[in-house]
Amino acid sequence: MNRLEFLKDDRGSKIFLMILAAVTVVVPILNLAVPESSAFHISTYTVTLLGKYLTFALLAVAADLVWGYLGILSLGHGAFFALGGYAMGMYLMRQIGDRGVYGNPELPDFMVFLNWEELPWFWHGFDQFWFAAIMVFLVPGILAYVFGYLAFRSRVTGVYLSIMTQALTYALMLAFFRNEMGFGGNNGLTDFKDILGFSLQSDSTRIALFIASALALALGYLSCRYIVNSRLGLLAIAIRDSENRSRFIGYKVENAKLWIFTFSAMLAGVAGALYVPQVGIINPNEFSPLNSIELIIWVAVGGRATLYGAVIGALLVNYSKTYLTGALPEVWLFALGALFVLVTLYLPKGIAGLRKRQEANA
Repeated sequence: MNRLEFLKDDRGSKIFLMILAAVTVVVPILNLAVPESSAFHISTYTVTLLGKYLTFALLAVAADLVWGYLGILSLGHGAFFALGGYAMGMYLMRQIGDRGVYGNPELPDFMVFLNWEELPWFWHGFDQFWFAAIMVFLVPGILAYVFGYLAFRSRVTGVYLSIMTQALTYALMLAFFRNEMGFGGNNGLTDFKDILGFSLQSDSTRIALFIASALALALGYLSCRYIVNSRLGLLAIAIRDSENRSRFIGYKVENAKLWIFTFSAMLAGVAGALYVPQVGIINPNEFSPLNSIELIIWVAVGGRATLYGAVIGALLVNYSKTYLTGALPEVWLFALGALFVLVTLYLPKGIAGLRKRQEANA
């Protein structure tokens, strides 16, 4: 049986994946093979910016999985994104070694500055990439599992669950701001040098991170699409539409919600891990509840319960943010609020809903 059989009648997914594949091939060529004097040359800065957008798209897909198909409006997915970013940031800090400001081969600069004498126990192992990669999945996954187990077993739903997820990310933000936590306090982790022995400043490394982000988005998207089209996905939709009825006919609602919520958190952690080496910093501001709220706007603008709509929304909103914060920084928040209101009033199914409306009218 064809492993991609679940995409057979999904025209939107096929178009998205073909565009993503084309961009993944064309962008590196235009950066490395086309001379800078050419109008078709793509700068390394633009490559890095596109790579960052792809990590946001993966985060949006993870959020759409739980909101669009499971009916859980999570305002805490920014926390899972940030935890994955911190796991990667810890690895990158350990790679600096004696090249830091203080020249300490074991302790990161901020620990030397704070007069720490030894490396905290939870930093051990992060000098190995494989260990950091496991933690990128494990830390957000464990947190989501524990939180989901307690919340779903208690049958917390709706706005109450949303408030709890927002409180979770806010509590983590406050904790990570404290210097004694051992994560760099309000400055966070930065001044990264290399990854897997390759300089983060080189064009080839930037291209590799861009390609890795594109591959992660493709794999994450396919995984979510597979889940949505499986029996578990059908159960998730049933839970979204009527949780009590699903429970009444014998389904273990809590188990389904817990599995999907945990998987979504792990995807968000991967997005955060790919984001950090491309932007060069991770700090507690990534835990801000405002980031999680903005994430929901991405999904709403693109169209929830489509997956590819979440990608559209993430790319569109973040490109607009990049442009407006540079040209008219005082306008951005007003523009974001106006966009959300307009989409809610006139495009309740988002941009992706336009195609479905056209197909219905055809």
